[in-house]
Amino acid sequence: MTIPNIASPEFKADPYPFYARLRAESPVFRVGLPTRQPAWLITRYDDVATVLKDERFAKDKGNALSPEQAGKQPWVPDLFKPLARNMLDVDPPDHTRLRQLVHKAFTPRLVERLRERVQSLTEELIGAAERRGRMDLIADYALPIPATIIAEMLGVPASDRHRFHRWSRVIVASAPSGWTMVRAIPSAIAFLRYIHKLVKARRSSPRDDLVTALVQAEEEGARLDEDELVSMVFLLLIAGHETTVNLIGNGMLALLRHPDQMKRLRDEPGMIKVAVEELLRFDGPLETATERFAREDVEVAGTIIRRGELAYAVLASANRDERQFSDPDRLDLSREPNKHLAFGLGVHYCLGAPLARLEGQIAIGALVSRLPNIRMTRRPLRWRRGLVLRGLDALPVELADSGFGRRAARVPKARVS
Repeated sequence: MTIPNIASPEFKADPYPFYARLRAESPVFRVGLPTRQPAWLITRYDDVATVLKDERFAKDKGNALSPEQAGKQPWVPDLFKPLARNMLDVDPPDHTRLRQLVHKAFTPRLVERLRERVQSLTEELIGAAERRGRMDLIADYALPIPATIIAEMLGVPASDRHRFHRWSRVIVASAPSGWTMVRAIPSAIAFLRYIHKLVKARRSSPRDDLVTALVQAEEEGARLDEDELVSMVFLLLIAGHETTVNLIGNGMLALLRHPDQMKRLRDEPGMIKVAVEELLRFDGPLETATERFAREDVEVAGTIIRRGELAYAVLASANRDERQFSDPDRLDLSREPNKHLAFGLGVHYCLGAPLARLEGQIAIGALVSRLPNIRMTRRPLRWRRGLVLRGLDALPVELADSGFGRRAARVPKARVS
């Protein structure tokens, strides 16, 4: 079997045939990463769901590697080491403590309060696009919505959103080690300096924002230390917008490629909640869950993953598994039940899922309602490089005959959740 570079833009364009073959022939498959580090791809739905919840797989490799294995790990610049102390890369009880400090800000009840702000952003951005008659759905729409919202929650000036997105693009595209990480160092330095400056400002002048809350946070008598605080803000800024950018971008690409489903949603706007769940399944924002390390020898689908070995649960494959979903390669906006794994599972289930859903439902619903003649240009699509995320670098569209230059009808504020 020819093994592709699974982090390359070429592979990202259509990874599904490769994963279908793995599910059929080698559901636990060993690959070499771009760093030449070996890893296991776990591709069947049931196995992915099990691994995501299995305590025998650690997020913190320090809890899994033997001393000998730890000594053979690829070099990582000291600059990046404090960033590993975030919720994604630690296990309970540290994970539990860190998550408790921020989960209240992302509950469905509190996220619902952001509805009006998200709605006004979509109207502003669509209005600007109508006047131009075209837009890049990523840079002009999918990015500004979540980047502005998470920036406002954290107390970051909205004018800085393009700076931290530029930094995050470089960082998330870098491999866990190697030259791509070296190339990411300038972006990481700039990002960390920015966060340190922000934290320092909130220590001296508290505000009503999430960074101030984290600075003052105390859970069971234990405050965040400086590395944890910086790492938490770093994670929230990146994860707080990258996932939703891809949800909106990938979701709209799927609809543009399936005009019958686009029309269906336009005719039945009340189905937006179910429709977004199907878009999450069909072309989700994450190709794999973040890395996990076996704490001991673990058998998965008849294959032994040895202690300390790296494993990736492939969400994109699980969500197209014919054992779980009927006709999985067909986009069906009314698909129910739809127990997709786009946001993961278990204790590391995506903290920002309620916010991503709200933003995705409003943003996609507004585009479909306001722009009946939106269409893709003939420019070739460019996919972003990286292991975990799957998203477009750009999605240029034209708004022919959509009434740009005139005030379009205001989007009804449908109740979605």
